[in-house]
Amino acid sequence: MADAETRPLNHPSPRHLPGDRRPDTRAMIRVDQAGEHGAARIYAGQLAVMGGRHRDAGEIRHMAAQEQRHLDGMNAIMARRGVRPTLMGPIWHVAGFALGAGTALLGAKAAMACTEAVETVIDEHYGEQTAALADGSDPELKAMIDDYRADEVAHRDAAAAHTGGGAFPVMETLIRAGCRTAIALAKRI
Repeated sequence: MADAETRPLNHPSPRHLPGDRRPDTRAMIRVDQAGEHGAARIYAGQLAVMGGRHRDAGEIRHMAAQEQRHLDGMNAIMARRGVRPTLMGPIWHVAGFALGAGTALLGAKAAMACTEAVETVIDEHYGEQTAALADGSDPELKAMIDDYRADEVAHRDAAAAHTGGGAFPVMETLIRAGCRTAIALAKRI
């Protein structure tokens, strides 16, 4: 196969598929869609337990609506670019709801601590992606990630305001580790 220097200009790189801007954008989109799906399910679980009765339910509904916007955006770019979803989707569907419901059963402070832990990891994750895309190779994806990251940081900060930060250190450590594991799996599977 011809290398990049001898390949005709009208012949695309064999490593790039239609819609791709870089080889790793498919994995970025796959993991981000999975994460947004998981986040929407966490909030669904929290709201199923808390309902509209709790004073924090309105704020959680607002966060859930933003996560749904993120999920819709990721679903759209995934479809346009022909990116397959993670095979772990059914697990994230159940696990996200269970995490949300389980933390809400512990109380509103635990539910907010869950949000703080998840969004801390997502802020780091999106930060790594936006740095990787700073080369201008995929402005559409970078803009989406920057937009969504701003919402995730706002969610984290709002949750920390409710908990005082680090209210459930063991639980938050486990949730952060679970999120990092989920990210690693969704990139590959």
